[in-house]
Amino acid sequence: MPRDVPAEEIGSGLSGFWRALPREGRFLLSTVAIQHLGRGMTLPFTVIYLHEVRHFSLDTAGLIMALLALVAAVMAGPMGSLTDLVGARWMLIAAGVSQSLGAVAMAFATALPLAVTGAVLMGLSASIGWSAGNTFISALVRGPLRQRYFGVNFALLNLGIGAGGLIAGAYVDVARPITFETVFFADAILILIPGIWLLGPLRHVHARSVKPPEDTSSASYATVLRLPGMRWVLVLALVSSFVGYGQLEAGIPAFAREVSQVGTEVVGLAFAANTAVIVLLQFWVLQRIEGHRRTRVGLVMLGIWSIAWLAFGASGLLPDSLAAAVLVVAFLALFGLGETLLQPTLPAITNDMAPDHLRGRVNAAQSTAFMAGGVLGPLVAGVLLDRSLPVVFIAVVLTGLAVIAWLFLRLERIISPEVNGVSAPRSPTARSTSTRAEA
Repeated sequence: MPRDVPAEEIGSGLSGFWRALPREGRFLLSTVAIQHLGRGMTLPFTVIYLHEVRHFSLDTAGLIMALLALVAAVMAGPMGSLTDLVGARWMLIAAGVSQSLGAVAMAFATALPLAVTGAVLMGLSASIGWSAGNTFISALVRGPLRQRYFGVNFALLNLGIGAGGLIAGAYVDVARPITFETVFFADAILILIPGIWLLGPLRHVHARSVKPPEDTSSASYATVLRLPGMRWVLVLALVSSFVGYGQLEAGIPAFAREVSQVGTEVVGLAFAANTAVIVLLQFWVLQRIEGHRRTRVGLVMLGIWSIAWLAFGASGLLPDSLAAAVLVVAFLALFGLGETLLQPTLPAITNDMAPDHLRGRVNAAQSTAFMAGGVLGPLVAGVLLDRSLPVVFIAVVLTGLAVIAWLFLRLERIISPEVNGVSAPRSPTARSTSTRAEA
């Protein structure tokens, strides 16, 4: 059973959080940064590698990356069902092996078939990772500790990816293919490290579906969609990904370069600022949002993102200037601050509303919604910016933020206080019963 620790027993600071974690949670968290170090080495440079080192056209390189995202989105549903059936532990092991084999295939991708194979394997790993990872975490912790865990996990993930990007940026050289092969091999090795815990100290944590005897509903995605508030959560995930993460790899860099006209070094600095804010402020933010309604935390996040996007839009009015550069960096720093509010709350809402026997499917459904937003975001950004409509682009994003605000408020009226991160008020009858029992 997940460990449910009251907020007052967790203690303050990182040390209090660490002491409150079960032994299994400590093992799982200890390798998050290092297992994503290799992903950080390859993620920013895969298209460059395919185009400039393996000499695929840019169109072909883009299609390969699109194939990765497509496989991840299409296979998320079946992998969620499989997670409920066989357990999250075995699925996490499978995800690591799939990513490792995909990275090796990419390292040798001198011809299209191997590049496609690598993309398919990496996409399959991504389709497993979200649902199985969140399901496994939820098998270990719940309540306030679960929310903190999601936040710290997100910060460590960003630390690993950010450090990996810095290391690879200083090392890879398009004139030396072996440098790219090396970082793909590093990814293939590092992603397997959590397997040491999963096959050892964590082998008893299966995180497998156990249906309560009194539950007569079928274990299906139709049942998932009937959970109170679940449809609103999925729409929320879709739109927040569309206006947020769906713009990180396409709309934001394209606007910064073509409209704000800042240099590539400014874009790199802005993404570094984004990572730094997440790593440095995530735990500080977690301590301040605990005990507050998660939907209201989401509204604060929207306020921060709105200011950030307005600043980003203003940078386009001052092209090729120091002011534009400052605004672009400030935008991604503020965006990162908003992420520290979103990442602990939405996964916690999703997993607190999920019955144990449907948890894999619930997380897979949310993963699919996020991926769909990640596909739509670049498409819309490309159409609008290619037609020189930057004002419309910013307006679309701001409209999306307004829609998210409405969704949070709508969701707040549906989910229980416990799912929303606060304790339900006790009735007078309950208090009197408790008093008599204590007497």
